Amino acid sequence: MTAPPLPLFPDERLSARVARLASRHAGRFSVETVRLLLTDFDRRLAEQSRIRTHLVVLSERLVGERLDALARVEGAQGGGPPRVLFVCSLNARRSQMAAALLAHRAGDRVTVSSAGTTPASEVERGVAQALVEAGVDLADAYPKPLTDEVVQAADIVITIGCGNACPVVAGRRYLDWPVPDPDGAPIAVIRAIRDDIDTRITALLDTLPGT
Repeated sequence: MTAPPLPLFPDERLSARVARLASRHAGRFSVETVRLLLTDFDRRLAEQSRIRTHLVVLSERLVGERLDALARVEGAQGGGPPRVLFVCSLNARRSQMAAALLAHRAGDRVTVSSAGTTPASEVERGVAQALVEAGVDLADAYPKPLTDEVVQAADIVITIGCGNACPVVAGRRYLDWPVPDPDGAPIAVIRAIRDDIDTRITALLDTLPGT
């Protein structure tokens, strides 16, 4: 068997990260599978992102989300709250706002995620500021790449400005929200876009079972 590729940035804690994720998915995914995903995502995040200080944490979190999605797709995790995925191009502005607002309002009644077709290196400061002003914590948010299994695991996929780049999976509910892009906009405009998204979130919650 070919040995797994080494991380772009060697990490003495790789074994501990693998052990945590493998334990969480014991009986579903092998240690080898988890190790391969981690080393792959370490490299991908390092190559596409300017962030260098938290790559280890980000790759572990991202691989954990991907394994959760794979488990649901493969039927290992049935039932549970509805899963909503927000997709935009960069996953740095609108989809981050939408995911944060829905998670803030719904709590554990909805599983929320977001991704970008060409993810940026970080969430834009103006977006983070507008959410903090609304009482929403975005401290742990970061742009994530869109993967097929994340789409397959979602019950509802909401696109916000990614055009036709989002893969379509049969049996999923798709919505497209025509929300203006706050790129380069002053904070007053970003606040208005935040409020527009929040209104859509409120309407969405009325349609979700158990919410």
